[in-house]
Amino acid sequence: MLLEKGQKLLFIGDSITDCDRAKPAGEGLFGALGKGYVAGVDALLQAVYPELGIRVVNVGTSGNNVRDLKERWQEDVIDRKPDWLSVMIGTNDVWRQYDTPFITEWHVYADEYEATLRQLVAETKAGVKGIVLMTPFFIESNENDAMRKTMDAYGEIVRRVAADTGSLFVDTQAAFNGVLTELYSATLAWDRVHPTAAGHMVLSRAFLNAIGFDWNK
Repeated sequence: MLLEKGQKLLFIGDSITDCDRAKPAGEGLFGALGKGYVAGVDALLQAVYPELGIRVVNVGTSGNNVRDLKERWQEDVIDRKPDWLSVMIGTNDVWRQYDTPFITEWHVYADEYEATLRQLVAETKAGVKGIVLMTPFFIESNENDAMRKTMDAYGEIVRRVAADTGSLFVDTQAAFNGVLTELYSATLAWDRVHPTAAGHMVLSRAFLNAIGFDWNK
């Protein structure tokens, strides 16, 4: 596995990452990491790799888009000095284009999204051991659905940024697509955005696969 003994792994993102984590920083006891995929990753790292003592921190914030991440990047990422950083952002950047179509100042279009994500990775890369970029997703099996098509386009941006910056890439949409061949979307997320426990486990598994987690250890 890519993580090494005593390293700090920090997750940043929106409500899908937040999941009722403790504030100002989600780490420690009593559900401090929230109820989502971050807690799942932490639980499996502790259970399977207890000798590594990986410190997991959750600074996801509900409602955030990539602009919001840029505003708090220094305090929530740079100043916390993680060894590994995971970023999953883009859901609200896309969603506001559909649920509030007339409030255009809330929309983050593809060019701004890509430029900002690239800037944040560039500012951080030299100070960490590795960065994991996770795509935003829409739990909808119909690829012609308008929001699904836009989300897929933002996922391709994440793929390009990861390739160009030497970051690890997690295609969360592909991970969900595999499950959607058997399950209806509402089974994994009532609003097709905020996953159930099973949906969060799909995310945890996809992340752990990317960092070389040994499921047979």
